[in-house]
Amino acid sequence: MKIGPTDHSALIGSPAATERKPAPGRVQGQPEPVQSTRVDLSENVSIQASGEGSFDQAKVDRISQAIREGTFKVDAGAIADKLISNAQELLGRVSR
Repeated sequence: MKIGPTDHSALIGSPAATERKPAPGRVQGQPEPVQSTRVDLSENVSIQASGEGSFDQAKVDRISQAIREGTFKVDAGAIADKLISNAQELLGRVSR
């Protein structure tokens, strides 16, 4: 998965970006609840599949089965390599 550039300029220096308000009704000593983000797409949005991001249902089924059986192994090295590669690609795009 690749993450494209994000414009955070509207948040820089704004009080909302740095100010943290306590949640109403929160019991002291309990961790703060995780906030989620809601995304709404207009009816005009269409998602187009490219040949690069093909979907392999058989692979999804195999992975799901391995997770249910507790036999799924995570290759942390491969994940780290992809994260580094994506970060280098993103930084290369930004620094040009």
